[in-house]
Amino acid sequence: MNGWLWLLIAGAFEIVMTTALKLEQQNSQFVWLFLVCAIAGFECLSKAIATIPLGLAYAIWTGIGAVGTVIVGVLAFGDPLGPIRLLLLTGLVAAMIGLKLVGGGKPADAAH
Repeated sequence: MNGWLWLLIAGAFEIVMTTALKLEQQNSQFVWLFLVCAIAGFECLSKAIATIPLGLAYAIWTGIGAVGTVIVGVLAFGDPLGPIRLLLLTGLVAAMIGLKLVGGGKPADAAH
């Protein structure tokens, strides 16, 4: 599977993981969802960094998690989303796209 697809899946697990962390505050049974998503997310990130440079993959993974978690917070938990926060999130998405465009090559082979 493509490293970028692994990275998107890892980002999705990051979003569910943070959502489970919030839900765990009301019901301790959500700790299992948190743990499963944490392990699965790191495994997917591990597969992604096989073909995507580490710093690039990490920056985009955390960006996906941050933006996705804000969206879940707004839609599911009533978190505020004012115009400045929306502008900053748009900037974060633009930065992730920019990073992908300028740094999407294969990582250097450390085993030279």
